[in-house]
Amino acid sequence: MMKHGDNISVAASARKMRARNLRLMRSLAFVVCVCVAFSVGFFLRGNDALLESIGFSPLTDGGAPAPGTASLKDKDTYNSLSMRMSEVEDIIKEDSLDSYDLDAATMSVMGALADTTEDNYLRYYDPARYASLMHESSGTYAGIGVLFSEFNGRAYAVDVFDGSVAQVAGVRQGDYVVAIDGDRGQKWSTSEVTTSLDRNEGDTVVVTWRRPATLEAEGGDEFTTTLTCSKYDVKNVTSDLSDTVGYIKVKQLTQNSSGLVKQAIADLASRGALSYVLDLRDNPGGYLTQAVDMASLFVKSGTIVQIQTKDGKNAKSATGNVATDKPLVVLVNENTAAAAEVLAAALQESQRSTLVGTTTLGKGSVQVTRDLSFGGALRYTAAYYLSPQGRDINGVGIVPNVTVGLSGDASRDNQKSLALETAQSLVRE
Repeated sequence: MMKHGDNISVAASARKMRARNLRLMRSLAFVVCVCVAFSVGFFLRGNDALLESIGFSPLTDGGAPAPGTASLKDKDTYNSLSMRMSEVEDIIKEDSLDSYDLDAATMSVMGALADTTEDNYLRYYDPARYASLMHESSGTYAGIGVLFSEFNGRAYAVDVFDGSVAQVAGVRQGDYVVAIDGDRGQKWSTSEVTTSLDRNEGDTVVVTWRRPATLEAEGGDEFTTTLTCSKYDVKNVTSDLSDTVGYIKVKQLTQNSSGLVKQAIADLASRGALSYVLDLRDNPGGYLTQAVDMASLFVKSGTIVQIQTKDGKNAKSATGNVATDKPLVVLVNENTAAAAEVLAAALQESQRSTLVGTTTLGKGSVQVTRDLSFGGALRYTAAYYLSPQGRDINGVGIVPNVTVGLSGDASRDNQKSLALETAQSLVRE
């Protein structure tokens, strides 16, 4: 039989055992909770969407990035030139001891931007230059006797009028404009040159030229001319009858060119013309609407040109105002450009004409000038001309059916002679 003291000892031992077991259970529970928390944290790490859905901030946010750096999440933000420049401006504003001239910086940045693109026609006009470019003519325009075209954003002499002050001063076809009145701080485009030379009769202008070996060459000798502006009455459309071939020369596609060509066709037909030669050599282009209207004088229906823009392609078709269905030969050369190339391509691909001469310039792009909210304007390429069948014109040109270059004999136009002979032969077929 157990004594009373023994009972007390057994009870004390049992209490100690229960206490020890409770401590062990608590410790085990703590360890389990830690493991569970660690596992949940590991699972949620990097799962920003889930964390945000349960009310926590993303764990991957290591705090604000250091000045001048961006987190991985913000990398796409800095694929914008404006955001990069904004960051630089902020740093200069907050920490730099220096400042900068906003207008001068804008000119420099725009120039650098233009140099990094493949658009040779991209140009920024500051407010002063743009205002000069847009000024209205006085109505008493006098020039130097040169017709200008443009290649890779630079104006060059495509035709020097006989007897003009430019011809007397030694200016030749293919000479580029480098400076006007000493201003050589830009690439002179055709519109800028013609605007700058819009002066009163008797005014003088100093023009610096560059004469490259070829139109594509960068080098060449420079020379400067001082020219007195005069009025020149040069007809844009001229015509003549050679045997039974009507010859029509178009210098450029002005606002009334198609109407003048239509009159010439009617006049030559009344005089016995049985076929025609349309001379587009040295034609720098002009109004696309005139190219479409002029092609429509010979083509009854169908696409005249396709225009490629950011939004896709659209086409312009023949107007249906046909003036003649008699055989046609078109003369082209390396200075036939822009809308004149559109006209040549349309007449060739419609099988309406035979092209004679040399491959055209390949200036099949369209430039637009857009006003900028902070002043000035941006000129850039907004579209490309494609032939009716979708062939590229820009950088390629139109290859004639019969290729023939000018002979060395300046007194004889062998290209014109071949075109007239070809037109004559088409009548007999």
